[in-house]
Amino acid sequence: MVRKNVGRQPVQVLPERGPVEALIYWRDPKKSGIVFGAILGVLLSLAYFSLISVLAYVSLITLTGTVAFRVYKTVLQAVQKTSDGHPFKDVLDIDLTVPAEKVHDVADVAVAHANAAIAELRRLFLVEDLVDSIKFGVLLWCLTYLGAWFNGMTLIIIGVVALFSLPKVYETNKTQIDQNVDLVRGKINELTAKVKAAIPLGKKAEPTKEE
Repeated sequence: MVRKNVGRQPVQVLPERGPVEALIYWRDPKKSGIVFGAILGVLLSLAYFSLISVLAYVSLITLTGTVAFRVYKTVLQAVQKTSDGHPFKDVLDIDLTVPAEKVHDVADVAVAHANAAIAELRRLFLVEDLVDSIKFGVLLWCLTYLGAWFNGMTLIIIGVVALFSLPKVYETNKTQIDQNVDLVRGKINELTAKVKAAIPLGKKAEPTKEE
């Protein structure tokens, strides 16, 4: 974060964010509202209709809108006797080619995360650390109840709503949330330390010194 002094009062300047961060932090409420509404509408449609039907209807509505707008602009140009050209020319001129280097970078990151996840799952399932495996088991047990309450699409909808709400709430109440999170983290670490101290499994014996 950059600080600039104007007179005697320091002014905090927020760092520039990427387009995705700008959307979820509602920097432009109009754009964020449109994106959030569109995503939520598609997900709600998928909850009641098949994927093929949703894709077909969304594509049909989009095509109907673009055709109607193209015809309207063509008629308007003919009446006004102007030569503005294709109404979507700016969009058609955008280069949508995905660079091969970008694909390789994304693939490398995905492979690295996949390898890390596989190694972590192996460590948890083969009980390298008993306490971590027990905590993982508790998490899986909680997920069984979560799966009984919600289906996959409902969880995705909840995730999208959380993505567009929790970051902004955290940014607005960062100090109070950080204090509570640190308090909870301290209690969990204290409890984990007590459990590890009470369970001798997994502890390595200290080598004896030869006289």
